[in-house]
Amino acid sequence: MQKFLPLATLLALAAFAFSGSDYYTGLAIKVMIYAIFALSLQLLVGGAGLVSLGHAAFFGIGAYVAALLSPESAAASLWWLLPAALLAAALYALATGALALRTRGVYFIMVTLAFSQMAYYVFHDTKVGGGSDGIYLYFRPELAVGGWVPFDLGNATTFYFFVLACLALAWGFLALLRRSPFGAALAGIRINEQRMRAAGYSTYPYKLTAYVVGATLASLAGFLFALKDGFVTPELLAWEQSGLVLLMVILGGMASLGGAVIGTVTLVLMQELFQSQALFGDYARHWHLPLGIAIIALVALLPNGIAGLPAQWRSRRDARRAGAYGAGEQEPNTGDPHARAARTGTSGADAASTNAPTSSAKTHGASSKTALPPSVSTPAASR
Repeated sequence: MQKFLPLATLLALAAFAFSGSDYYTGLAIKVMIYAIFALSLQLLVGGAGLVSLGHAAFFGIGAYVAALLSPESAAASLWWLLPAALLAAALYALATGALALRTRGVYFIMVTLAFSQMAYYVFHDTKVGGGSDGIYLYFRPELAVGGWVPFDLGNATTFYFFVLACLALAWGFLALLRRSPFGAALAGIRINEQRMRAAGYSTYPYKLTAYVVGATLASLAGFLFALKDGFVTPELLAWEQSGLVLLMVILGGMASLGGAVIGTVTLVLMQELFQSQALFGDYARHWHLPLGIAIIALVALLPNGIAGLPAQWRSRRDARRAGAYGAGEQEPNTGDPHARAARTGTSGADAASTNAPTSSAKTHGASSKTALPPSVSTPAASR
């Protein structure tokens, strides 16, 4: 089922373009843009085990570059505007990541938050991007080849499919990255970084590369967001934006790319639902309260995220089957020496002593090392 999720999602979004409602197509574009944003963070959180609260900085940088470099009287060229936005975020990620990745755990979270707030106040307290009032983007960029324009991003349908194509490319790129040796090394770092170092891997370059790649994809989402709204404010770089995208990844499930997309769809739709005055009337003004309750309930009931729900159902079903055995079924081996003594006629102490060496050996073997992904091999072994 997981294999067909990307294709099914993309086909559903493509069909949604012909719904005929500007509101719903605009909502779908918002979902796709935030899905790219969530996928970029999933590379860090689910891929390398790096929880960042500063990811919104790259989202905002991509948006501001698109607005600042676009002229007010004509459309800019997409050929150089998009690479400029991606490069600006990548350079900022390279500079900040080189310092932030020297820390770990909660210190890494706080350092990334600090760097994000620095970028936020640069745009908020200076006239670089219009200050707290923000800046307008008057024309969407055009893709011209020798005077010929293959598609016009000013057209709503064309822009919809352009965003959809960006989502498909980002999703496909990250899927290939996860299956590569680089992705296997990131998985090993997430599971046990100390063991990866002992195996001969220098983990710092891997984490820095993942950090820069995630930031570049986040700037792509910010670039598209600026083109969608035609208006950019410093709030795009605020820490609330980083927390929002982190919630999307957690709600969907940090273990898969599809989980990031599912989490995005869920959170955006819940926001729209609880803000609907048609459904909740005047109570829609307090939409943060029911949204918070819904998020708490989902996280508590689905510890592996929405994408992990089928596996959670299967594990509960298997547990029920293992616990319910009849007279004609084989009794599960519970490992209880007293139960075994009742069946075999031996004493509980004898049964326990019979099992002791085996179970302690298994325990010692399980605790002595941590399994790494099968694609990760030590440099010495590869030579």
